[in-house]
Amino acid sequence: MKLGKAAAQLEALGNPTRLAIYRILVRAGDEGIPVGKIQEKLDIPASTLSHHCKRLIDAGLCTQERQATTLICRANYPGMQALIGYLADECCADGTCPPVAKEAVA
Repeated sequence: MKLGKAAAQLEALGNPTRLAIYRILVRAGDEGIPVGKIQEKLDIPASTLSHHCKRLIDAGLCTQERQATTLICRANYPGMQALIGYLADECCADGTCPPVAKEAVA
């Protein structure tokens, strides 16, 4: 992955609404989720949702598919894995990794 593409994807996810949409898509799995369900979950206008979905599509983070009258959105899992890999591939390449933090027990 190139730096510019990673930066564009991180920029797209830097918006709270788009990040919320993306998390919904990731949770939905490969089946995806109808845009109407996303709209219900986030309680946002359809035009706002459309704008944010387009930004995620343009960044290569999600896809849309029309099934009859329903528009299905899906996370682009290979794109997500590529971004995660880009961020983690050279972890501690020039030093030693810090110890793994233990989860706080509630």
